[in-house]
Amino acid sequence: MNCLSLSPAKYFLTVLLAISAVKASPQSLKAPSALRVDLLLSESPLGRPYPIVRTANQHPYFTWVMNDLTQGSQQTAYRILVSSSPENLAANLGDAWDSRKVTGKWLPGIPYKGNKLNPNSTYYWKVMVWNNKSLPSAFSKPTAFTTGAELKQDQTAFHALSKWAQLPSRNSRLNSNNLRYDFGKAAFGQFRIKASSSTGTDTMRIHIGEAITAAGQIDRAPKGHIRYRLLSIPLKMGTHNYEPKFSPDKQNTGPKAILMPEDIGEVLPFRYAEIEENKNIRIDSVWRNAVNYPFDDEASSFKSSDTLLNQVWELSKHTIKATSFTGLYVDGDRERIPYEADVLINQLSHYAVDAEFNMAKRSLEYLIYHATWPTEWSLQNLLIGWNDYLYSGDIRAIKVIYPQLKAKLLLPLGRPDGLISTKTGKQDSAFTKSIYFENFNGHSILEDIVDWPQKGGFSIPKDAPGETDGFVFTTYNSVVNAFHYQALISAEKIARKLGEKKDADFFAAQAAKVKLAFQRAFVDPETGTIKDGEETLHSSLHANMFALAFNLVPENNKARVLDHIRSRGMACSVYGAQFLLDGLYDNHEAQYALKLLTATDKRSWYNMLRSGATMTTEAWDTEYKKNQDWNHAWGAAPANIIARKLMGVEPLSPAFGSIQIKPQPGALNTAELQLSTLRGKIKVAFTNTSEQFLLQTTLPANSTGIVYLPRRMANDRILKNGRTIKAIPEGKFWKIANVQPGEYTWEVKYLKNAG
Repeated sequence: MNCLSLSPAKYFLTVLLAISAVKASPQSLKAPSALRVDLLLSESPLGRPYPIVRTANQHPYFTWVMNDLTQGSQQTAYRILVSSSPENLAANLGDAWDSRKVTGKWLPGIPYKGNKLNPNSTYYWKVMVWNNKSLPSAFSKPTAFTTGAELKQDQTAFHALSKWAQLPSRNSRLNSNNLRYDFGKAAFGQFRIKASSSTGTDTMRIHIGEAITAAGQIDRAPKGHIRYRLLSIPLKMGTHNYEPKFSPDKQNTGPKAILMPEDIGEVLPFRYAEIEENKNIRIDSVWRNAVNYPFDDEASSFKSSDTLLNQVWELSKHTIKATSFTGLYVDGDRERIPYEADVLINQLSHYAVDAEFNMAKRSLEYLIYHATWPTEWSLQNLLIGWNDYLYSGDIRAIKVIYPQLKAKLLLPLGRPDGLISTKTGKQDSAFTKSIYFENFNGHSILEDIVDWPQKGGFSIPKDAPGETDGFVFTTYNSVVNAFHYQALISAEKIARKLGEKKDADFFAAQAAKVKLAFQRAFVDPETGTIKDGEETLHSSLHANMFALAFNLVPENNKARVLDHIRSRGMACSVYGAQFLLDGLYDNHEAQYALKLLTATDKRSWYNMLRSGATMTTEAWDTEYKKNQDWNHAWGAAPANIIARKLMGVEPLSPAFGSIQIKPQPGALNTAELQLSTLRGKIKVAFTNTSEQFLLQTTLPANSTGIVYLPRRMANDRILKNGRTIKAIPEGKFWKIANVQPGEYTWEVKYLKNAG
């Protein structure tokens, strides 16, 4: 049965016909949920329908969550049914594929092995599982997917963009008597209005924008690239709906920009709409059609005893949702161009706020063939690729682009000791062609960036210091080579997973060589800090924080490097803050990292909130970047830093098969996190006092965990579910390995020193 021609309402009615066949035995497991095809979610956890999954794969992958929180729960078998109609599925007739009972553990994707799929067709499927106690589940609720016009191997699937109506959260009458509508938060969207005219000759004037003045009106001349538009709508007599269009901006609709689909239309980021008073016009209703990639608002949550930290989390989470408006990770509204550095931070923060994986895959696939100009950006492709596999467990996209991905290591720019440089005349046409780099905004070859803007850089006064902390650019750059080292580490992991042993061995050896050369070239023997380059003694925040984040600082030097980093404060851009905070938490400087996350000076996320932004901004303040915008997701690093570092939840093996839980609260009293993964939800909550540290964890089925608890003294008492246990001392932590799925309470009682 081909249901492509059915209306959405009729489609969901036909799907619901099959639900009646889902009957659970009193002794069976709960049915699987969160069904996915090629990693695309078919239904939200609350049962709300998502856009129907469309895939162009000949052998799509099926994934689900096993709903069993009994301790130690593991899947031992599954059965998948794929049918050509909801009626067949309801009758348990898998006429496309009946896998029968297959013995096997949970995997991030089970490839389709049924009859050849037809293009432009709709299929219906469900799954049941067995656990390690041989208990079967009921069949899941049915869901569906459609196939594309041409089916191929290993195509990254993606949802269409969503357009949804939002009503204002409030409205107010200004002193000018204009009526101002506030949608609460900015979003990329379109303005819609229903209005009545008594004359048919009136023109309604509407101001649309992201910012307001002290008087409360929409800022008609905002700084930088904060958005404002004036809409003029000629009205017809009587009551009508009006859908004014935003004219395209030349800067973000050029040849390198990601264009909006025709069926969606042009969008603008805005929070406010202000309608000029006209006694002949009656406003009946106002709404905004917000555009974004499908997003599960319930997938993640965070709450702590620090209200500012909570606001920073919400700011970052909303940013990730709102800036997904093109379906790829872009730099914001000014250019709408994917940049590798933006994608890396977008990717990690998206994983932290929603279990969505294919936008990162698609963005990486795009960037491979559309390189941008900064040297470090090219190297970040390898980091993005490894994160993709580590969080999704799906290597297919990386396998397809592996030859092109290797070129992004920039090995031809190296010298015998492994260090690379863009300034030794090695960037010939063969090299730039190998990395798919063409002239980009006036850059004909790769150039080192470190951070942006640089001193005297674009958009700031020539005498302004920029965001690089006075970094001294020399022939061989420490920041570039820190990224080169980390890219080699990621390349080695990717190659091993792909079975490319020769490549993997080479990358491992090259990384070891680069690390040795890095420390010889850039460690200042007098101060122990990291120099900006070989030909300078200057030691910027950037040289030290990137080396710290990528484990390039010799152990004996870490204390001096950390002292130097603390002395510089937040002397980096919002982009650099990602790596500064990574380095601090990885070296257990939790209290200083928390201080930066909750700072209230100009270089802070609080300053973004104070300015009136509801998405993270491109720079800490317009003072530091005159053309900044208010919708730049590379400022949303707190989303992933809070999840990965403060709450300490990170995957140690693909798709969270092995989970590290290593909270670092600093002075934070309480916090709780919910994080969604392909295996299910991870929950972590702690209470932190001077007498004890209490931690509650929930690990989903089919995972194992390593739990770290703060360690003060050798005589700390460790309890698991109320019973004293032994734990392994590891630096500032107690380590408990091989934690099985389920719910646990952990406690560290800080006992007084008997001496």
